[in-house]
Amino acid sequence: MIWNKLFERDVFGNSLFLKRVVIGFLAAATFGRINIWNKLKVAGWENLDNLPEKNVLFISNHQTYYADVIAIYHAFSAHKWGFRKIPFFPIYMFAPRINVYYVAAEETMYESGWIPKIFALTGAVTVRRSWRHKGQEVNRAPDKQAPEKIKKALESGWVIHFPQGTTSPYAIVRKGTAHLIKEFKPVVVPIVINGFRRAFDKKGLRFKKTNTQLSITFKTPWIPTDGETLEAIQERIIKLIEQEKPFILQQFHKDREDNAPIA
Repeated sequence: MIWNKLFERDVFGNSLFLKRVVIGFLAAATFGRINIWNKLKVAGWENLDNLPEKNVLFISNHQTYYADVIAIYHAFSAHKWGFRKIPFFPIYMFAPRINVYYVAAEETMYESGWIPKIFALTGAVTVRRSWRHKGQEVNRAPDKQAPEKIKKALESGWVIHFPQGTTSPYAIVRKGTAHLIKEFKPVVVPIVINGFRRAFDKKGLRFKKTNTQLSITFKTPWIPTDGETLEAIQERIIKLIEQEKPFILQQFHKDREDNAPIA
């Protein structure tokens, strides 16, 4: 039985044993960054209770490339162990939650050195962005493989997704996220994070400031109804992840009007 577990693989063919080791190592290595030199407060633990083991999509605002995901992994693993706060010592690193994936830009995970490649082993679902590449605005065809990859991940466990596709605050939610929610009908758990942009650099690897209050809030889960339009789902996401700065909603409604069919 133990021997078989060494050879278990996830839906993408990655070793679960290696994934468990890497997540545990990163939990130990990054714990001080979030709970000693900075302080992480998690709210909404109860919204993780009774979630199904599969087909759960977490949608969140985004502030750094890696620190956001690492902190959410800490919260997931702490919850698995029954904690309602991040403990003083990350005992959960010995058996972290591993049925977790996160959606990341392909260029971020595979074109930026060896550190991202290590992070990729923890469950990255890589997609090619159609609107941005290496910091430059582009306009290319959508990644047709992305929805299938995300579907496979949802069928296997929990998926973290950043629907704005960028660490820039108040960016428009990409319509692809609404498509995923409408088509796959996962349980959707909104997350709001704060403080990471103040504490870390853009990648989330270097300190900008210590003694910063970091926060993760898990909100009430919801499941979209058949009658919800893509635009309605988009607007709901903007509000749930608290990115509804007035001018953003104005631009969102303007885009809807500009793209409306001519009578």
